[in-house]
Amino acid sequence: MKARTRAAATLLAPFFLLFTAVMVVPIGYAGWLSLFTEKQSGLGFGGTETVFSGLDNYTAALGDRAFREGFGVLLGYCLLYIPLLLAGALGLALLLDSALARARRLFQLALFLPHAVPGIIAALIWVYLYTPQLSPVVQAMEAGGTGFDFFSPEGSLPSVVNIALWEWLGYNMVIFYAALQAIDRSVLEAATVDGAGAWRTALAIKLPLIRPSLVMVALFTVIGSLQLFTEPLILNKGTGSAVTSTWTPNMYAYTAAFDRNDYGLAAAAAVLLALTAALLSFAVTRLTGARRKEQAA
Repeated sequence: MKARTRAAATLLAPFFLLFTAVMVVPIGYAGWLSLFTEKQSGLGFGGTETVFSGLDNYTAALGDRAFREGFGVLLGYCLLYIPLLLAGALGLALLLDSALARARRLFQLALFLPHAVPGIIAALIWVYLYTPQLSPVVQAMEAGGTGFDFFSPEGSLPSVVNIALWEWLGYNMVIFYAALQAIDRSVLEAATVDGAGAWRTALAIKLPLIRPSLVMVALFTVIGSLQLFTEPLILNKGTGSAVTSTWTPNMYAYTAAFDRNDYGLAAAAAVLLALTAALLSFAVTRLTGARRKEQAA
């Protein structure tokens, strides 16, 4: 037993060391940094000094309307993006797993390729496609009488969602497809013998069997959605874009740190966002765990 414990500790040690270095220490440092602020002495002609401010930075962040509105943007983004991503990736995976699918590997590669493009490059590509003076897509839409301003207040959120879907749909489709391929084929053959059609087999057999993959993808998507940063940051550079420099909480923290040099406020905003992600992750796992227990009972 001791040898087994030592072996497990040896194998797990690199993970915990890396996790501590890249997660625990930075979050702890951000928490410590959020308790301080920099003030100038005298009439502003003296140097700056770092003073303990307690929870003032948290109060300032929560009291800032821009920071609160950033969470509203994240809520709208999650409500639009997560259902579309899960439904689209799952639908494509089920289609590839069906008996009617042809050239599966070709379509897997074609759908996965956008994920291989770095996020910032993907955002730049779509900014080009969204810009009326440059985009052949927008020009074709206008020629057909269906113009749409992708940088407007109404169009900014769908524009960001579209970029994220383009990047992540194929990636999550591969996860679902791998889970579907792991299903025992004899179970599916038995369902077919019992008279179950393609739709019934997909909904009553396949989906329940890949529930762990669905939960995992949903959890990671929720966490990733809260970290929304690259796509709106690039769209912020678009001509006449409604995406501001504080459009999301991450952008708010970035602006506070590197534009206003208020590192205490930026750290407080980052800690609040991390706490929100932890609470949502806990809620998702508890919700799915409760449903699994109900079904088992």
